Amino acid sequence: MPVAAVETPVGCLGIVEEDGAIVELTWDAVDEGERTPLLDEAVRQLNAYFAGELTEFDLPLKPRGNEFQQAVFQRMLAIPYGETRTYGELAKELDTYGQPIGQACGMNPIPVIIPCHRVLSANGIGGYSGRGGVEMKIALLRQEGGYPFLI
Repeated sequence: MPVAAVETPVGCLGIVEEDGAIVELTWDAVDEGERTPLLDEAVRQLNAYFAGELTEFDLPLKPRGNEFQQAVFQRMLAIPYGETRTYGELAKELDTYGQPIGQACGMNPIPVIIPCHRVLSANGIGGYSGRGGVEMKIALLRQEGGYPFLI
């Protein structure tokens, strides 16, 4: 699987492509394999996002996960740039509880692009499974101006 590495304000991110779709985003990546037009476009969009010029990614995504996780990923993709939802709000939409929502967020293989950082606890920031943990979540929310008490 080809990987395109891109330097961002939150570290060197690696975009992984498989069968014409983005399947993973990793930290501390290096370029691997042949660069494809899709990877070039993903790099362009990530650069535009971090420059404050892009608020919605337009890339074919194919995150790995079970049916429930896929439903949570779709709900996260529906959260607009600069806005947040709580685990409980997503749980209500999916007729479940907050804990399974949090677990699905933690299994998100394409963070940043699938914005799990926009999902918060009812009483605060919640967790973040990406590199840097909660500090990374805060950095991404600040990038979007998305949570007033963080600014």
